[in-house]
Amino acid sequence: MIQVYTGNGKGKTTAALGLALRAAGAGKKVYIGQFIKGLDYSEIKALKKLKNIKLEQFGRGCFIKGEPRPGDRELACAGLEKIARAAAGNEFEVIILDEINVALDIKLLELKPVLRLLRNARRRTELVLTGRNAPKQVLAAADLVSEIQEVKHYYRKGQTARRGIEY
Repeated sequence: MIQVYTGNGKGKTTAALGLALRAAGAGKKVYIGQFIKGLDYSEIKALKKLKNIKLEQFGRGCFIKGEPRPGDRELACAGLEKIARAAAGNEFEVIILDEINVALDIKLLELKPVLRLLRNARRRTELVLTGRNAPKQVLAAADLVSEIQEVKHYYRKGQTARRGIEY
């Protein structure tokens, strides 16, 4: 099955991590590949304590808007290749491609290899793709799409990101 969490609201990664926690609690092996991100977020510390969740980052910082730096595309492509191998193998039952939709939107990745990964993944593997601006082709390939919309956000009043809540 393929799940997509997209939209401009807060909570796409959080929803995917909740699914990872549930799957790990059921004894499933989970692989989380984070595109764009390369910082030490609070959730990483918690996830490292769970033996059946593996998390890798394929970025050097965190940017959602703006231009990629030299090397960002190479990191993203190497990450996608790694995830494609994991999706074709037998080790993981849940694979999360965190912020892959943003990586596609800002041209860190090409769409064709991502669609190939979706087609070639083992049928018993649950794939979860997060990030705003999911391409139409990804939405069409998905079995479940949740669009998370912002109705109101405290960022608009100047609240900055808080440790343990946003990161």
